[in-house]
Amino acid sequence: MSITEQQLLQILPNAGRQAGFFVPALNTAMNHYGIVGVARTAAFIAQVGHESGQLTRMVENLNYSADRLQAVWPNRFDAALAAQVARKPEQIANIAYGGRMGNTLSGDGWKYRGRGLIQLTGANNYRAAGAALGLDLVNHPELVEQPETAALVAGWFWQSNGLNELADSGQFAKITRVINGGLTGQTDRLALRDLAAKVLA
Repeated sequence: MSITEQQLLQILPNAGRQAGFFVPALNTAMNHYGIVGVARTAAFIAQVGHESGQLTRMVENLNYSADRLQAVWPNRFDAALAAQVARKPEQIANIAYGGRMGNTLSGDGWKYRGRGLIQLTGANNYRAAGAALGLDLVNHPELVEQPETAALVAGWFWQSNGLNELADSGQFAKITRVINGGLTGQTDRLALRDLAAKVLA
């Protein structure tokens, strides 16, 4: 099944003109990675819709307040450090993501911050996605911000993490945990999934 621009705008009204750019990219990626049928498509559109601010944000916004830093990454930011780096996205990324997910060099946290429809994060994920797609995402992580690559990366991540099967069995919370690491924004994700299921039925 293919999604139309009209359907996409019914599900993600804030996408506006972006919807037109993303429809062909999404359809190509979904067909390639077996994201077919209402259950899989609704879950996928809901998750990428939430992660990308309804297709309007292709790079992670790390402009956090001190309080928010401690709430999101309690193990990485104590009160003093959070106050020191609040509203400094590059420093925040390097602290939050440094030394994990394959980020080994100084600045890797910022270089491999969340991008694309699924907010791909960490050098290991960029390396694996690049290898699967035949793209040099390690040296050119900004490619993940482009609609075609963003959609393919999201489809690759979805399939390679078994999310089609989780969608088939209705395990939506598990899908969120794989993508987000927790259940941040789950109310919005569920609302988008239910709306997508109605629109696509």
